[in-house]
Amino acid sequence: MNKTFSRRSFLTSSAGLVIGVTLPMKGRAQSGAEAAMGGNASPQGSGSFAPNAFVRIAPDDTVTVLIKHIEFGQGPYTGLSTLVAEELDADWSQMRAESAPFDNELYKNLAFGLQGTGGSTAIANSYTQMRRAGAAARAMLVEAAAAEWGVPAGEITVEKGVISHPGGQFSGFGAFAEAAAQLTPPEEPALKDPSAFTLIGTDVPKLDSRAKSTGEAVFSMDVYREGMETVVVAHPVKMGAKVASYDDSAAKEVPGVTAVRQIPQGIAVYAGSTAAAIKGRDALEIKWDESAAETRSSDQIYEAFSAAADQGGMDAEVIGEGAAPIEGAAQVIEAEFRFPYLAHAAMEPLDGVIEITQDGAEAWVGSQFPSLDVPTIAQTLGLDAANVKMNVMLAGGSFGRRAQDTAHFAAELAEVAKAAGGNGAWKLVYTREDDMTGGYYRPLTVHKMRAGLDDSGAIVGWENVVVNQSIMGGGPFAGMMQDGIDPTSIEGSTKMPYALANSRVGWVREESPVRVLWWRAVGHTHTAYATEVFLDMALEAAGKDPVQGRLDLLKDDAGRDRAVLEKVAKMAGWDGETVKGDKAYGVALHESFNSYTAQIAEVTDVDGMPRVTRVWCALDCGVAVNPNVIRAQIEGGVGFGLGSILFNELTLGEGGTVQERNFDTYRMLRIDEMPEVIVEIIDSAADPTGVGEPGTPPIGPAVANAWRALTGKTVTHLPFSRAKDA
Repeated sequence: MNKTFSRRSFLTSSAGLVIGVTLPMKGRAQSGAEAAMGGNASPQGSGSFAPNAFVRIAPDDTVTVLIKHIEFGQGPYTGLSTLVAEELDADWSQMRAESAPFDNELYKNLAFGLQGTGGSTAIANSYTQMRRAGAAARAMLVEAAAAEWGVPAGEITVEKGVISHPGGQFSGFGAFAEAAAQLTPPEEPALKDPSAFTLIGTDVPKLDSRAKSTGEAVFSMDVYREGMETVVVAHPVKMGAKVASYDDSAAKEVPGVTAVRQIPQGIAVYAGSTAAAIKGRDALEIKWDESAAETRSSDQIYEAFSAAADQGGMDAEVIGEGAAPIEGAAQVIEAEFRFPYLAHAAMEPLDGVIEITQDGAEAWVGSQFPSLDVPTIAQTLGLDAANVKMNVMLAGGSFGRRAQDTAHFAAELAEVAKAAGGNGAWKLVYTREDDMTGGYYRPLTVHKMRAGLDDSGAIVGWENVVVNQSIMGGGPFAGMMQDGIDPTSIEGSTKMPYALANSRVGWVREESPVRVLWWRAVGHTHTAYATEVFLDMALEAAGKDPVQGRLDLLKDDAGRDRAVLEKVAKMAGWDGETVKGDKAYGVALHESFNSYTAQIAEVTDVDGMPRVTRVWCALDCGVAVNPNVIRAQIEGGVGFGLGSILFNELTLGEGGTVQERNFDTYRMLRIDEMPEVIVEIIDSAADPTGVGEPGTPPIGPAVANAWRALTGKTVTHLPFSRAKDA
């Protein structure tokens, strides 16, 4: 890095930014992954201005924002750059974005203290931080201009990237970059009143769309290093199994295969091309030790989980008398909901590149948690973490798949390099089948529910017992367990917005060698379905309108829930008729990631399956930084959730072998099955909250409630296609 740059910068902290701290050179804004590959798209030569770890202003007036969150389609390049541009008073045309390098102290997620992306926190944790970064840069440019022009700084204005003074002087940012770089950042840069926003709240174009559309965008699959070999790994057919012995003689005869080596994860095949590596792997003969493997089928696991639910589990939440009043109720409703293992099925399966030199290791990965991946690579290779460089690349989706608390892909990538020995470069590639059959699924889950109604139809008791594996228990996030309970297992089933005087939520932790991981919206994806479908059943039994019944149940302090529910009812023209001709309508309300969402689905029956034609969605996510990106995320979340409840399941057959290996058997939602989605965002002055995930949980129960109104059938064992075929 050019050492003529100012060493002044910011440090991130739980309070946002601490201003006026001198940092080492790496504390300032640095090149991202593209520059790490040898490019120089954003030169930092003489005259550039990098006042802090997030903003870099070049002599040509371009403003590059270093984005601490991985971009895999959800929009942080655009959203975080908008926050900087707003306070900088930049013109959107001059804004650029790059991935920040790994630096946990500078680029940690303020929501959970490490550099990583997840929990729909990208905008929420950065809102004030990035605005301050932009405001500080603006103040320094203004100070530099005031000194040059000999005028008071208070008389200078900045608008759309132009610094001007009433005396006739005006300039772009670049002309003052070098002078501004010598100044001290303000202790407390003034932030705009929201009434003065010109970019926040508008549909500015996404910064990465053009590059992705033209193929210029660089993903880890696009990275090629001199002499690089491609590697695929033969993983166990059953989860929990290990290599007992193998014969690689036929594999080594495949043209292009250079080596076969055993690593802890399986048998790695090295080759000059992906095709050769896969052919070599296909030629391997491996005997597996299955003594510790999962050998139960999905049906056997369901039965075990269902039996465990009868034991009641640990108390996750008890209100009033808990479930006790159910026993003496005038009417008792019961249901058991079953949710399958689910794959993330992102467009781009896992892949990454690692290069070993005399200086250490450098990796190119679509890393969602670089703070976990870097030390894992270092430990595996016996290096100091300071000698491991991580380039966080663009990724083709994740939905939680890349948020690995075990850093298993980074570990496997490092093991590939370690087994090869010496210096060199290797690209590890997962096929769709590798990703689909390798675990790290949304947990298979059972909800066993009961409710008691009195003679008037009021709910006098409610119980929900949740049974599944723990995602957090035993890993680096184990500290987030709450009195032995994994919050991701029961989130959304507790702290409901409804005024239930007596209720109990229990949790039973089950174990299996099948590896589980957070999946878009995590626990909310099954808790929203179970609670909102079961509540609809209770309201129906009481003869109550699904919308008005929910409104009547809401707590006094559930104002934001009430607002989105009333809004969506107005959007859809809800009049209490759940069936109109061949169409039926269902509603669901659910809060997740501190955002409030209500949806109404319009459903018809096509060959015994729901065809969803329209979905209305009302959302309260605080300040809407970019409404277009928000609408896109809700639309995507609806499609993602709809496909999962209609078609998706990963099943273990007899002996524990995964049955679905690719999209021919793991059925995805097709484009002609995507409904029209109408989204309205509630005006709010509250700080931004999650957007990437809250659109997914309500769609399932909204569709299920409409389907029950249309057909009289309640689907309690997902997906719907299973119920159709049963």
